[in-house]
Order: sequence, then C-alpha cells, then structure tokens
Amino acid sequence: MGLFGSFRKPMPSGVYDPVESTVVQRPLRRMLAFTGRSIDDVVNSPIAKREVLGYYKLHKQIIRVGEVRDLEWQWNSVK
Repeated sequence: MGLFGSFRKPMPSGVYDPVESTVVQRPLRRMLAFTGRSIDDVVNSPIAKREVLGYYKLHKQIIRVGEVRDLEWQWNSVK
C-alpha cells in the first residue's frame, strides 16, 4: 500500500461483486490533525514544519516495517 495509494478489499474466490471499496490514505491531513497544526502553520513556522516532517518520517518508517514484515511472512509461509 503506497502513500497515496488505495487498499483493495480481497474478494472470496468464485464470488464476483462489481462494487469495490477503496480507502484513500491522507497522511498529511492526519498528521496535521494529530499535531493540531494547520497548513499555514507548517508553511510559516520552521518549528511546525520540522514537527510535521518528523511525524511524516515516522509514518514512512512504520509503513516500511509493516511491508517488510508482510513480505517476510509471505516468504516464510510459502514452502
């Protein structure tokens, strides 16, 4: 799942459903809400910019660790 990608719900085999659910990830909006900052704060304040950048880097690291864990699980379970 990419930063701006979507998540596709897996379908049970043999079942066709033309409706597909997607969840769009908006990490910047989520980080701004978490920190209580606005986009204007981030643009005008170097402190707010560094704070939001720190949370963004943490978000990316968490996503990468999850992807690596999933790949290792897939690799180890296919024997």
